[in-house]
Amino acid sequence: MKKLKCHCGAVEAEIKINEISKSLKCNCSICKRKGAIMSMVNNENFKIIRGEDKLKLYQFHSKIAKHFFCSICGIYTHHNPRSNPSMTGFNLGCIDVIDTFDLKDIQINDGQNHPLDKK
Repeated sequence: MKKLKCHCGAVEAEIKINEISKSLKCNCSICKRKGAIMSMVNNENFKIIRGEDKLKLYQFHSKIAKHFFCSICGIYTHHNPRSNPSMTGFNLGCIDVIDTFDLKDIQINDGQNHPLDKK
């Protein structure tokens, strides 16, 4: 179990995960701006335990993906991707025991060429 929290501590979540097996960055229009290193779990393994009322939702383009951030400090905490809304992507930088500068083999997700945008 890992604990995630935003910068100001108003938002906290529990993530049922023993170790981070995959870390990724995305090059889509929002992710390249926020620069977060993320990982993913099934929705049932991610639970907001404090500050749900402090979370703000941001959606753009297809309005399917849900991006959440703390309304107080502005930190991106998690999202539900449009390619798989049954998953929760979360900001590894919001987990105190993880130093994102020590992570190796960060996978790049090509969000600029999203498969759902192909015609």
